[in-house]
Amino acid sequence: MTTAEYEVTGMTCGHCELSVREEVSEIPGVEDIRVSAQDGRLVVTSSSAIDDTAVLNAVREAGYAAVRR
Repeated sequence: MTTAEYEVTGMTCGHCELSVREEVSEIPGVEDIRVSAQDGRLVVTSSSAIDDTAVLNAVREAGYAAVRR
């Protein structure tokens, strides 16, 4: 298992969290997603190496910006 943490900007509510979770869940190998609008954190756990570009693109597709912590 591999875990990566990201800082997401622009999220303000549960709907924001859901949008990010839905997009990131489409990345192959992702096993767990924890996302919090309150502290701007996204933690992704994967069965294989995490593709940062795929995660950042998924967050962008959801309408937000992210950087790896």
